[in-house]
Amino acid sequence: MPRVKRGKVRARKRARVLKRTKGMMWGRKSKIKLAKTAATKAGAYAYRDRRNKKRDMRSLWLIRLNAGLRELGLTYSKFSGMLTKAKITLDRKVLAELAANHPAVFKALVETVTKLAAK
Repeated sequence: MPRVKRGKVRARKRARVLKRTKGMMWGRKSKIKLAKTAATKAGAYAYRDRRNKKRDMRSLWLIRLNAGLRELGLTYSKFSGMLTKAKITLDRKVLAELAANHPAVFKALVETVTKLAAK
């Protein structure tokens, strides 16, 4: 039996790694040893930061929502309790969008919620 030569397989494997590190600086884009670690770390950071992005967005929504509510003389804490009492299930993302881009609609919503919660 002839010996197994790994030319094509190895080259393809290296090319795959180098394709992922395309655009990186210095040897990380061309030297296989550096490219491997760079690609692994980039994948780990991407995985972690997809979750951190959700955390950051949620905190941004709360800031926007609280700012919109304080203009109307309420706090987010009190408003969330009123929403629960009024049985309105809008999420923070939608509420923040209304507060930031549609203040008239948001004001009407807040008035409705305060009336329903007072009952």
